[in-house]
Amino acid sequence: MAKPTRYTPELISEYMERGWWEPTSLSRLWDRNARDYPDKEAIVDSKTRLTWAQAEQVIDRLAWGLVEIGFEKDDSIVIQLPNCAELPLLRVACEKAGILSLHGLMTLRRREMEYIIKHCGALGVINPGVYRDFDYFNMIKEIWPNLPSLRYIFVMGDKVPQGAISINEMIQRPLKEKYPTSLLEERSYASTEVSIITLTSGTTGFPKFVEFPFCARHNLARTLSEVLELTGNDIIGVFGPAPAGPNCVAYFAAPGVGAKIVVQERFEAGESLGLIQDERITVGLVVPAQLAKMVGHPDIERCDLSSLRVWWCVGAPVSYQLRVEAEEKLGGMVITGIGAVDFGGTTATRFDDPPEVRLPTVGKARGGTEIKLVDDAGKEVAKGEVGEIWGRGPACASGYFKDLESTWQAWTKDGWFKLGDLGRFDEQDNIFVMGRKKDMIIRGGQNIYPVEVEDLLLTHPKVLDVAIVGMPDPVMGEKACVYLVPKPGQDFSFDEMISFLKEKGIATYKLPEKLVIVERLPMVGEQKVDKKRLAQDIVEKLKNEARLQNNHL
Repeated sequence: MAKPTRYTPELISEYMERGWWEPTSLSRLWDRNARDYPDKEAIVDSKTRLTWAQAEQVIDRLAWGLVEIGFEKDDSIVIQLPNCAELPLLRVACEKAGILSLHGLMTLRRREMEYIIKHCGALGVINPGVYRDFDYFNMIKEIWPNLPSLRYIFVMGDKVPQGAISINEMIQRPLKEKYPTSLLEERSYASTEVSIITLTSGTTGFPKFVEFPFCARHNLARTLSEVLELTGNDIIGVFGPAPAGPNCVAYFAAPGVGAKIVVQERFEAGESLGLIQDERITVGLVVPAQLAKMVGHPDIERCDLSSLRVWWCVGAPVSYQLRVEAEEKLGGMVITGIGAVDFGGTTATRFDDPPEVRLPTVGKARGGTEIKLVDDAGKEVAKGEVGEIWGRGPACASGYFKDLESTWQAWTKDGWFKLGDLGRFDEQDNIFVMGRKKDMIIRGGQNIYPVEVEDLLLTHPKVLDVAIVGMPDPVMGEKACVYLVPKPGQDFSFDEMISFLKEKGIATYKLPEKLVIVERLPMVGEQKVDKKRLAQDIVEKLKNEARLQNNHL
């Protein structure tokens, strides 16, 4: 049995008694919908349309297929798939068969995958074979000799290489009659057992194994259902990158209310707008970079987006300007919050929040989640002051799988998780996010929060995208450097930037002292700007400038 690392029996009892947790499972929600709405469409992608009854059949065949192959209770399997209808169904099938599923980003490569498979002792890996000109099957095949636990490579799609097991063929095989019905009931994970592990990106080292019992995911699902006012009539568009971020609404909240899920396998802004029109999508799940691309796409005027009532936009900071432009140009209300894969809990704005709360803040803690802001000594700061955001509660991850040391570095003994973001409360406990703690620039002893200046620059009509990082300075310690992407056909100068910011009335010490114009900002996956790369880049630029200057002396 996969026991949660941090959750004690006393804490589990408390969450159950307070109604924050329920003794249910993800597979039971899908089974219930198959019984209650058998002919209603459940999940759709470009190749697949399944009703709830058909989806249940696929789930059962996948679960039985894994049992037939030889997976025992509590064996583990690594799933590395892009968005597709089968991805959430595999998650449910694994829970039903009592198999621990680990879900990784498509950006993970040999080094990370070898580490992941070894760490969890995975019996199998599921991938798409070849995707976006990268051969995932051969990647695993090449490292297979170093992986004593690995027995099976499963491949999604029609082209299955020799040596791989076809997921499509498993879906076609009826095995239910071969085994007693009680077998899956005995193997299926209980709500308080760890059944899902989400792998972090691994961009700053090896990925971490963020473990969740379903009851924690279900708490988040109920919170998001309430915040987004979801019903069974909603049609949820999955645009965010798999397997986490905004897509949690589709994976966990949609089955809870019986809402239809529409998956876009590969994001392209114009196609996304067309999908909203054609499928009459009501809820869009996006990261900010995707929302920005939709806002700037010329097809807005040609597509009927009238069905769209809300965007759930998380995964990175969402600027005030982007929220305003999205609501004006795309329609639908932008709802956002904070969270982290490692954290699990959330804050969120709401439909009934006034614009001065909904547009610049990430709302309040919801669903039993608690938030506090602390200084470097871990002491709570006064309201209105900036502090590091810490959170805890019934939606939170139960730790890092098989990694006690990292778990207790990230969480305090009384359950607080250190998010690494800086924020401040308003008088109603709504949170203004001030950026990552590690991104804060200290110029001559004064703190500069990059997100504050970035949000101002994004309101300039010539600016498409922007990121601010600290650059070393021998006198002030650090100064602010702006990396900026102008809108197509526009030029933007340093003097123009300074003049604009002065007009906005910011303090002089916050004014950036260098501007670098770029065609695009480097990204971590499809979600966040890679500020680490930008910080390294400006250091190299300063070194080169110093060399040139010395050569001219």
